Amino acid sequence: MNDPRTIDGVLVEWGERLFYPGNRRVTPAAQARLRLPLGDRAAAVRQKIRNTLCRSPQVMVKVTGGGRGMGAIAAHFRYISKRGRLQMEDDRGVIREGREAVAEVAEQWRYAGSLIPQHSERREAFNIVLSMPRGTDPQFVLRAARDFAKAELADHRYVMVLHEHQANPHVHLSVRAESRHGKRLNPRKADLHRWRETFAEKLRSYGLRADATRQVTRGDLHPQRELWQTWARDEGRLRRPLPGPEPTKGAALPKLSVEAWARMGRALAESAAPEDRELAQAITRYFYRMPAAIAWLRAQPANRQRELVGMERTRQVVERTRPGPEMER
Repeated sequence: MNDPRTIDGVLVEWGERLFYPGNRRVTPAAQARLRLPLGDRAAAVRQKIRNTLCRSPQVMVKVTGGGRGMGAIAAHFRYISKRGRLQMEDDRGVIREGREAVAEVAEQWRYAGSLIPQHSERREAFNIVLSMPRGTDPQFVLRAARDFAKAELADHRYVMVLHEHQANPHVHLSVRAESRHGKRLNPRKADLHRWRETFAEKLRSYGLRADATRQVTRGDLHPQRELWQTWARDEGRLRRPLPGPEPTKGAALPKLSVEAWARMGRALAESAAPEDRELAQAITRYFYRMPAAIAWLRAQPANRQRELVGMERTRQVVERTRPGPEMER
């Protein structure tokens, strides 16, 4: 497989499955990702591979709730602005400060579009947090959040406030659910991941290292709960909630991510370009440290392991990680 177009085709086929599994847009007019010439799409996949291998800081975009009525929305405004002590920026770029200014924004939201009652049965706003790890310049986080909101929420009213007094710099973004054209925001899982991608892209435009890779794409496995933890939870004896998502019984290993990394690494290893072969070696080192890859390979017959990965070290890794009988003293 020395033909560059063939190698690019393998990268695009498996890279799009791995990095872009069915992202969708909230706005119907927007275009899907990676609808470019083959060479450009392969270059984008190569860059995604590099971002993942160098373990760039992962961005966080999280919907923390939403106001069901103007009373809850105004209370959230007061909370994120610390009762007007912090600057609040709206979708027009106007910066306000002070209690009266915060109350004025709330009144504008009440009558902008459909009337928002004091109490409502549905979410009239969504509260979003955009965050980066400790050590990131807060002003770059604010700039990237501003660019993110213009790209993803251009048809909605929103306000944002930067919090830099805590360990991780983050921006609170409150978005009016109803757009200026009457359409309501309804973010789903795919939308949240696309929001992470957009936020990371805006951070990188300012020279910061940032990535938005799914856990399954990185080959990580959800931590399993200890049996005593499950029993204690069922009997009501836990002092605090268990962290992380609830594991699913009998959940299958992420076969797609394992095979995608293996096939992309094998294709790059057969390239005539030195930078591709160097990237293939980096994938090999990363592959051997992936928990999902180790677990998946251990479950396969030896001939299937060699066929899937195409590397002689596979047998050594599997044997080294396979649990054996304890030695007797």
